[in-house]
Amino acid sequence: MEQNIKNNQSIEEKKVMLVAAENGAINGAKVGGMADVIRDLPPALIEQNVQADVAMPDYGFIASDNQAQFVANVEVPYAGRIELVKLYKMPRPQLPASASAAEHDAPQPQVYIFSHPLFNHPQLRQGQRKVYTESHYQRPFADDANKFALFCLSVASAFRHGLLADYQVLHLHDWHTAMLAMLRSQVDEFAVLKTMRCVYTIHNLAIQGVRPFSHDESSFCHWFKPWFSEIDLTKARELKLLDPRYDNCINPMRIGIAHSDCVHIVSPSYAQEVTRASDSQLGFIGGEGLEQDLVEKQHQGQLIGIINGCFYHDACPSVEQKRAYTSADNRQSLFNLIQDVLIEWQGTKEQVSACDFIAANRLRQWQRQDENKQSKSPLNLYPPGLVIPHTWLLTSVGRLTSQKVALLLYQVTAEHKTLELMLLNLEMQHPKAKFILLGSGDAELAKQMQQIAAKHANLLFLNGYHELLSEQLYQQGELFIMPSSFEPCGISQMLAMKQYQPCLVHAVGGLKDTVIDKQTGWQFSGDNPQQQAEQLLRVFDECLASYGDNDWLAIREKAGEQRFTWQQVAIDYCQQLYRFEVIAVSGTEQVVAHDA
Repeated sequence: MEQNIKNNQSIEEKKVMLVAAENGAINGAKVGGMADVIRDLPPALIEQNVQADVAMPDYGFIASDNQAQFVANVEVPYAGRIELVKLYKMPRPQLPASASAAEHDAPQPQVYIFSHPLFNHPQLRQGQRKVYTESHYQRPFADDANKFALFCLSVASAFRHGLLADYQVLHLHDWHTAMLAMLRSQVDEFAVLKTMRCVYTIHNLAIQGVRPFSHDESSFCHWFKPWFSEIDLTKARELKLLDPRYDNCINPMRIGIAHSDCVHIVSPSYAQEVTRASDSQLGFIGGEGLEQDLVEKQHQGQLIGIINGCFYHDACPSVEQKRAYTSADNRQSLFNLIQDVLIEWQGTKEQVSACDFIAANRLRQWQRQDENKQSKSPLNLYPPGLVIPHTWLLTSVGRLTSQKVALLLYQVTAEHKTLELMLLNLEMQHPKAKFILLGSGDAELAKQMQQIAAKHANLLFLNGYHELLSEQLYQQGELFIMPSSFEPCGISQMLAMKQYQPCLVHAVGGLKDTVIDKQTGWQFSGDNPQQQAEQLLRVFDECLASYGDNDWLAIREKAGEQRFTWQQVAIDYCQQLYRFEVIAVSGTEQVVAHDA
């Protein structure tokens, strides 16, 4: 067989079914990093002769928005009754980043869309086109758990009826799809699922979808009545269905770990971290209660860490181009864009938010400063390669969550949080430097950021998200700040680095794996939050002191040269997760079934 492949003869194509709640290739179906993986992985796998289709819920709008083709009505046993779920399919939307993959002579990956009223947001008719539903605080995950239990049964039923067929791998993502692994291993009715290798990827270990085991309309025994209505807690414990901390609750995340053939963690370092218990006192986020299950998988050789990838079609081509991005004209264009974004955000609000008001006024101050500077020095010519201190722009882009900003908001002294001390140091060493932080999320964290932004003239806090603005910040920024308390993989650091913007990161998870200390960026660490904050301040001070010297410029150049390609990720997936064999053919890599 290998000889045939090397002679470039026909190769049997392999098929993988990605089952996920999100898909960044489809408008309205992206919430977090999982969506990026589901968007970017299929075109990379095409280059390896693997067709990766996607199965996902409709949420009440995806099939109609994309004129998806109706396939069949699927009869699904759920909660003691038969539900009729509509199955649609559509070709995966082509995106600019994956255009090269589409040129390969291979079948187009499909998106299979499952439609049922239970998958829709309760306020869909009021315009709430959302993937997830926020349940009452006394019933966490109740609505989403019902939704995804039916979805998992729908996918299993579609395979059972032959509507989905000829796949070698069933690849599940996060707690939403974990029940499929259990249906595969425990329900004879879905024995067809056992013909496929089952891979389970954990994108967010902190969110586990815990629900009651029984005696609730959103519980395991209610969803799966035909097979588990008589099961007791002893048997459930034996099958590893229960949460290790709450013995009367099931834990879908644990179920996915226990009932899959292989667990994939989205970076090698994070794969090690999750085998240790979390310790909030020490500021360490690890296995989140599931470390023993993950250790067991590790001992079985079934815990694998592979970093996510990044597309480089829009990467900054050179250091010289980076200098152009950071020119005075481009900086003014950035400020104009921020002004437009702030106005755009007001279009959906009845009152001007305090965050936006502070940001708009701070921006006007910055623009006036630049105007005064230009009027005093209308012509400035600098030799090539010289870094101009007053143009220095620091950036941070990410969700406003405790994971992302807890260290920035840590109370280092009685008077100051970490971020405040950073801003004071920045003002002292580089009076003209500016820090722009773009992010939305937790309202209380936003309020704390708002208070700091009001007091420090060198910080612009933009409480929201805007795709074009984020791209401009990656392009124009000269130091990216990413002090996540934990980071399974991270994409922001890759997006910054490909634009020749070095990063200062916490040495955890995917950040540790992608940023090499003092070579492609800077790392800090510590054994508890106080130490971590102090080390962040120390390393930040080193960055300020070295800005513009030869070592700093070398780090910037090496950062821009780093590549974490989806093409390499696809090879790693095929070899380590899917157990397909990668064979080189005429300078390319292709895949055949592994003999083992």
